[in-house]
Amino acid sequence: MRSIWNGAISFGLVSIPIKLVNATESRSVSFRQIHTEDGGRVRYKKVCELDGEEVAAADIGKAYEEADGTMIPITDEDLAALPLPTAKTIEIVAFVPAGEIDPLQMEAAYYLSANGVPAAKPYTLLREALKRSDKVAVAKFALRGRERLGMLRVVDEVIAMHGLLWPDEIRAPEGVAPETSVTVREAELDLADALMATLGEVDISTLHDDYRTAVEEMIAAKAEGGEAVAPPTPGEEGGGQVIDLMAALESSVRAAKEARGETAEVAEVTPLKSRKKTPAKKAAAKKTTAAAKKTTTTKKAAAKKTTTRKRPA
Repeated sequence: MRSIWNGAISFGLVSIPIKLVNATESRSVSFRQIHTEDGGRVRYKKVCELDGEEVAAADIGKAYEEADGTMIPITDEDLAALPLPTAKTIEIVAFVPAGEIDPLQMEAAYYLSANGVPAAKPYTLLREALKRSDKVAVAKFALRGRERLGMLRVVDEVIAMHGLLWPDEIRAPEGVAPETSVTVREAELDLADALMATLGEVDISTLHDDYRTAVEEMIAAKAEGGEAVAPPTPGEEGGGQVIDLMAALESSVRAAKEARGETAEVAEVTPLKSRKKTPAKKAAAKKTTAAAKKTTTTKKAAAKKTTTRKRPA
């Protein structure tokens, strides 16, 4: 692997020469912009706003823009003159439990490779110390012109470093949580627990990008002169409809168990009866009421007739 940075890990008075290597790579399919009429590439030109002329890369510098639009030129010499003790050093400042690092802070990942034979012994010492302590190292380092925060941990037999955002770069989740008050029943939590237990664990290495695969197949089909594969028609279910949460959880548990080849035994929840009567029930109720009224009228007529007969002439 090609190194992107050479320096050293500062571990107290111990210095470990290392190389920094990217631990990840993007596999997403990239596209170019083209002119839809003739298929020609569309490229961007860097043009000066004052004279409208195209500017070569060698003539482009840096500047800081103030609130009123004023540009303050900043040269590479200005930046090089700043005191930056971590310019070529990954300076370990503390060792903390891994649980203290918020995953929201994590950025890019790198592998740290021992640079040369003399670096093998101190490199191995730091790696084994991290293993035995069950902790991670918090460090400061400089990369691409700015100081950054990092977390060192052991992956297999290699020391890996995750770039971290500074604490003040994490936004507070204000206004994100539901504002309405919701009560969750124990039965719902029990079904959610059952679903979590049924889904179980997964080998991350078996997961893959289905969308990228579909894009690659579509590109291959078009390259051979064929037509793009039509996507499957989405079902009528889903969407923004209101669902019965308990029924959905039960169905999810049952489906997960069937997918794992287990017997689906889920306690059925009897839905609450609706107070609204169906048209059939309404008709039956109306018929019963009419019959009751007819019986009452007949009884009243018979009673009246009996009373009339007993009355003297």
